[in-house]
Amino acid sequence: VRVVHINCFATIGQLGNIDHSNISIGKAGRTRWLGRKSRVRGVAMNPIDHPLGGGEGKSSGGRHPCTPWGFPTKGYKTRKNKATTKYIIKRRK
Repeated sequence: VRVVHINCFATIGQLGNIDHSNISIGKAGRTRWLGRKSRVRGVAMNPIDHPLGGGEGKSSGGRHPCTPWGFPTKGYKTRKNKATTKYIIKRRK
């Protein structure tokens, strides 16, 4: 059981657009119109551009997945949660 603030809103019923995933964008340019850039893999870059870049042919990165700045990614926890139990009345069983 959880306490909810009195000023909070809730939506009852169906939420969102069902057919959103069925839209065919058609071409790369339309994706750019929507504000989405293409994403290049780190292993496809040069070593100057990404820690996973370089190598001969289609070689794997050779290290754990990381950001272009060398920080770990893909499951690495980067945030410390605040231990708040103010709104929890009773734990789930």
